[in-house]
Amino acid sequence: MIVCIAEKPSVAKDIARILGANSSRDGYMEGNGYQVTWTFGHLCELKEPNDYSENWKHWSLAALPMIPLRFGIKLIPDDGIKKQFATIEKLYSQADEIINCGDAGQEGELIQRWVMQKAGARCPVKRLWISSLTEEAIREGFAKLRDASDFQPLYEAGLSRAIGDWLLGMNATRLYTMKYGQNRQVLSIGRVQTPTLALIVNRQLEIQNFVPKQYWELKTVYRDTTFSAILRKSEEELVLEAEKQKEAIAAGKKPKKEEENRGIDPITDRERGLVLLDQIKNSPFTVTDVTKKEGREAPLRLFDLTSLQVECNKKFAYSADETLKIIQSLYEKKVATYPRVDTTYLSDDIYPKCPGILKGLRDYETFTAPLTGTALLKSKKVFDNSKVTDHHAIIPTGQHPQNLTDMERRVFDLIARRFIAVFYPDCKFATTTVLGEVESIEFKATGKQILEPGWRVIFGTPSAQSQEEKEEKGEEENVLPAFVKGESGPHVPDLYEKWTQPPRPYTEATLLRAMETAGKLVDNDELRDALKENGIGRPSTRAAIIETLFKRNYIRKEKKNLIATPTGVELIQIIHEELLKSAELTGIWEKKLREIERRTYNAGQFLEELKQMVSEVVMSVLSDNSNRHITIQAPAPEKGSKASAKTEAADKPKKEPKKRTPRKSAAAGKKTEQASGAVAASSTEASVQADDFVGQPCPLCGKGTVIKGKTAYGCSEWKSGCTFRKPFE
Repeated sequence: MIVCIAEKPSVAKDIARILGANSSRDGYMEGNGYQVTWTFGHLCELKEPNDYSENWKHWSLAALPMIPLRFGIKLIPDDGIKKQFATIEKLYSQADEIINCGDAGQEGELIQRWVMQKAGARCPVKRLWISSLTEEAIREGFAKLRDASDFQPLYEAGLSRAIGDWLLGMNATRLYTMKYGQNRQVLSIGRVQTPTLALIVNRQLEIQNFVPKQYWELKTVYRDTTFSAILRKSEEELVLEAEKQKEAIAAGKKPKKEEENRGIDPITDRERGLVLLDQIKNSPFTVTDVTKKEGREAPLRLFDLTSLQVECNKKFAYSADETLKIIQSLYEKKVATYPRVDTTYLSDDIYPKCPGILKGLRDYETFTAPLTGTALLKSKKVFDNSKVTDHHAIIPTGQHPQNLTDMERRVFDLIARRFIAVFYPDCKFATTTVLGEVESIEFKATGKQILEPGWRVIFGTPSAQSQEEKEEKGEEENVLPAFVKGESGPHVPDLYEKWTQPPRPYTEATLLRAMETAGKLVDNDELRDALKENGIGRPSTRAAIIETLFKRNYIRKEKKNLIATPTGVELIQIIHEELLKSAELTGIWEKKLREIERRTYNAGQFLEELKQMVSEVVMSVLSDNSNRHITIQAPAPEKGSKASAKTEAADKPKKEPKKRTPRKSAAAGKKTEQASGAVAASSTEASVQADDFVGQPCPLCGKGTVIKGKTAYGCSEWKSGCTFRKPFE
């Protein structure tokens, strides 16, 4: 008998139907020489500390570091899981062959390998490896079953990740909780979780410590067109450009031609601005150069999981977790391919199937009709075997979507339009740059005109960019009047007062991008691909990491912005070990895990390095005599939730009667609870009383003073246009 095992019952039933295993049994389907059973996701987990040693049962600094000689697994203590495992164990004991039909990814491989190990399976094992759950894909997958040994590196990478997370999470959480936690408060530390929190905290502190600087812009209007004075780049800007140039070259892009650093110095005082204004106001404006450059813009990349989560957050305000659940549902409804992918490319073998997929998109016939009967474009930016590992980019399967929810329909629409667009021609545009001069001061105006929309027609607008994206990039699509070099005439100059702006808080979209590129916010596709190797977390786990930060009360959401709570801020500030909170350093560890998967790095070496790191962290923290601690209490998990039960069982520090910490009074507890919802202030800096903030100079305009409204602080010069606003914390 051949036993097939899937990751969930719904997938198992689809497989059973195709194989002819139509007889229902308790915990499996049977027929035609097959038995098809299933897990419910993870049935097994790594053993807890107390399973290895009695000394590790109670939380104690003296017991750290906890490093088992050999890691083991156990069944998750759940009656339903125990019952299903008993069924699987019986089937495995009588099987001639096992076919692993788990999700085709690192986590799916780990889930099924652990079940086989726990059940003591001894028979040969094959692997079903597919990117969609359509009947055609399943039949094709069974016709091309692969040997389980082909996926040993995938399992080793998944196992290394799990053990690494256990080593760092268990040791660091106990270490920081016992050393710095007040009232036996659990301070959760994670290999990916903590660097992600550090990104949010560091950005928040940047914003809080930002000091706005006043500057002025010199502009003039000539023939109803606004020209801006050209500014010389600072040394800092030139260094930054040079760094970006190096990164672009490393990513395989052609280096940009160096331009002359021309123009006037930035105007930082009004008096100088007025002098310049007076200098040019009575002199004519002369056009010195007109250049028109035509360019092409390739279609937007297909989606990987992260870029889909980013787009859904920008367009629909969906969280990363919501998007993951939606695309997983679309996959299980057989209308989209496997979602947990980190590539935007398709393999060459998908190309012959594309006409059929387009034909199945019946709701998009307006856009697919022009492609019918013609050879589809095959761009290297879309089809590239070298850029595809286990799975290709997320695309439709060609199966007509039915009974989709509104949220599912929106996400499917994004995927379908991206897929259709890659077979359309490039968008052709013309960029016109006009240079002018008044009394040796140079001015510039730029306009962009769409000549042939090409793929942009798929999205129903001249531009595929949102207004928000346009504002961020400072791009405008407008047509300039026809200018002639040498023409001259009157103009209307003016001096505009401006203020430097702080960096924006992270949203889930920008945080996902920062996690993907180890803290660097990168828009360029090629450069982003190059930095993905050093990203923190995997595409499939980043959503869960963000959700964990919410559950731990380390962050909260304010509209779309992610704000660190006082607990989150204090936790990052109390961690001095850079390896625990550096996105870049954690990215290096993530890269090694990917190399294990590709057989270019040894799993044993990775774990030895991690053990060494954990030991060094423990010694460093234990030697800290600063008496630092975190004073803000996190809210308790919801009663009855699985998270609550697990936290209470595994994470809760055990009572130590000899060293009892006095409880806070009810009033103090209430005060702490109220404080936990506030925007974080540095625990190492002197905190400012709320009333002391009133009357201070406005941090934005510098002219007015801070006043107190009903819901927020504002500026006394708000009637004059100052937009400073700080909600009550």
